[in-house]
Amino acid sequence: MSATGWIRDRFTGPPPGGVPGTVTGTWPKTSHALPLIGMVLVVSLDYFTNSEVTVEPAITAVPALAAVVSRRTWYPLFVGAVAELCSFLMAWYNGVLGESVHTATVLAVALVAGIGYVSATLRLRQEQALADARLVADIARRVLLRPVPDRVGSVRAAVHYAAAAAQASIGGDLYEVVNTRHGVRAVVGDVRGKGLAAVETAAAVLGAFREAAHQEPALDRVAGWLAVSLDRALHETDHPGVEEEFVTLVLIGVCPDGSVEIVNCGHPAPLLLTADGCRAVEPEEPVPPLGVLDPADVRPPVQRVAVRPGDRVLLYTDGVIEARDHRGSFYPLAGRIGELAVGGPVEVLRRLHEDVVRHVGHKLGDDAAMLLLQYEPPAPELPQPRQGREALPDSGSAAGRATGS
Repeated sequence: MSATGWIRDRFTGPPPGGVPGTVTGTWPKTSHALPLIGMVLVVSLDYFTNSEVTVEPAITAVPALAAVVSRRTWYPLFVGAVAELCSFLMAWYNGVLGESVHTATVLAVALVAGIGYVSATLRLRQEQALADARLVADIARRVLLRPVPDRVGSVRAAVHYAAAAAQASIGGDLYEVVNTRHGVRAVVGDVRGKGLAAVETAAAVLGAFREAAHQEPALDRVAGWLAVSLDRALHETDHPGVEEEFVTLVLIGVCPDGSVEIVNCGHPAPLLLTADGCRAVEPEEPVPPLGVLDPADVRPPVQRVAVRPGDRVLLYTDGVIEARDHRGSFYPLAGRIGELAVGGPVEVLRRLHEDVVRHVGHKLGDDAAMLLLQYEPPAPELPQPRQGREALPDSGSAAGRATGS
């Protein structure tokens, strides 16, 4: 078993609806009958037409069709063999067995069947390589962008991520939610650029956040920790062709007392969704993205917002608000989220993503990440009444005292 096959079976299992390690073709199994149907049509047409005119050369298209509709390498050869037999039958019927048109047809069928076999083999190898690449990308996404549980401390959480790169499941956007002794803390960020360089930078920022969120009691100190880690990562790793690298991000902390702290470093403002409506929590003063200033100069202000149970905070990247329709209009997130924010966090983000795609009219051209946090503190535990033998002496003594009196 190959290494990728072992990883697939160990972590993900075989892909549904297909052979493990391959990409399921777009043609249904019933399409395998198309070459045979075409062969019957050619033979029938030759039989019912004038015997002086032969359509025998049309049989050469049949093995080519077999190579298109089937993922089995032997199928073009099988169809080619049947086409050769039909070619001889048509030539015998028309009396052209010794003529050049029959010889040319026989050679053409053999050549097309051979080319079909080679093309089917190459396509199968490419599909295998693509399946392995997608498997590795999916595992890398699970390691870098870990799944967010439905309940994290005092909040319900949901995330939706869509990578812009074709056949990829990871890009330059990042997110994370952790439960710490300082409360629930989350980050959503966007790395400048795409490709492997953006993924490496996102990995450095996420690794630093997962450590700093637990260690630093102040949220602005977490941002400073991230700035130091990012600066070190950019100096240690050289990304050719990338002139400037920085990360926009917003940090949020849901404190045990129900207040929300927000630190914004050049990122789109979060949206606060309450029963009274929706509003953007704009930073009190602009702060550049991480990587622009020296880490010692990163001292972003901390905004504090009071929330009530049921209130939600939506964090997102610019791939959402910069999605354009065919007229060039940006997606109006603040105007649309009100009617879409119905149901649980997962359902809200799914409906929101579908609405963005409808606005654009096609697949998004940029990475887009959305994180929704809903404040729902757990209900306090009620004291349990005393049961069993401990309650009997008290009630009995009370009854005895009442009787004695």
